[in-house]
Amino acid sequence: MINSVALTGRLTKDVDLRTAQNGISVARFTLAVNRQYSKDKEADFINCVAFKKTAEVLQQFAGKGRMIGVTGSIQTRHYTGKDGKEVYVTEVLANNISFLDSRNGSQNEYSGQQSGYSYQQGNQPQYGQQASQGQVTPPAGQSIDVSSDDLPF
Repeated sequence: MINSVALTGRLTKDVDLRTAQNGISVARFTLAVNRQYSKDKEADFINCVAFKKTAEVLQQFAGKGRMIGVTGSIQTRHYTGKDGKEVYVTEVLANNISFLDSRNGSQNEYSGQQSGYSYQQGNQPQYGQQASQGQVTPPAGQSIDVSSDDLPF
């Protein structure tokens, strides 16, 4: 079974960052995601949540209107509302966020530069926009050893 989500959209409002009683940062945000196969401009508004460092980075660098990419999974939860009724919530649990536009308008991800940022829960590094396109540039002074057995053709 697979529970995987990949979204690209714009934030509908500033990120709501709160700290839970146990000290964990929780960010809630909504992405406006355009429908690809619609003749009219239509969008879905998808509720998302991020935790810990992902939440903090998102709140620090992203604001209303910012285009971001989110990968994660769908989760459902429920709680009893103030009126005593069960409330069910479906949302995307964001494990990886990428800022797809920068404050100066260019599109890139964070790899040590000042514009843009990509953060993946679990502190796995992202190597810039090239990594998302299947190209990885090794750190300075290092090379990648590839044999013909490693090539897919």
